[in-house]
Amino acid sequence: MLILLDRDGVLNEDRPDFVKSPDELVMLAGAATAVARLNAAGHTIAVVSNQSGVGRGLMTQADLDAVNAALIEAVASAGGWLDAVIVCTDPPWAATARRKPGPGMLHEALTQFAAPPSDAVMIGDTLRDLEAAAALGIRRILVRSGKGRASEASGLPPSVQPVAVYDDLAAAAAALLAQGVA
Repeated sequence: MLILLDRDGVLNEDRPDFVKSPDELVMLAGAATAVARLNAAGHTIAVVSNQSGVGRGLMTQADLDAVNAALIEAVASAGGWLDAVIVCTDPPWAATARRKPGPGMLHEALTQFAAPPSDAVMIGDTLRDLEAAAALGIRRILVRSGKGRASEASGLPPSVQPVAVYDDLAAAAAALLAQGVA
């Protein structure tokens, strides 16, 4: 199965001022281990993440690359790996179809790994993560970490249902593995 993960709020702490350098990357408890557990079960893991800090001029592409390298290292230190890190640096006011809620990055991941939408799941913490997945018929999971509690409290529209909800990535991974789906 192809497991698509949002980055900020799912793998690491979300910051209102963006994660602009490796020293600002703070992994969420259990996230790296959850990725390692999913890897060990034979699943492909791809991060699909809006990173408008570059498009907004708050950081450079090199800064973003350094943050993602630190993320890859943090996951590796728990015995896991990321098969791909796909980012969209578009600012909100110049969004292309790659920027979530557009499905572009998710489509790229499906194509890269030759996975049909029925063999994929998107785990995110915002409505736009769920909307991008729904547009392609990908199974949807909301985690309450990051912006997830607020997303859940705002109500999830019928257009993204059904959505499974878990406290965090570790809980979502455990549920997928227990269901034998992932």
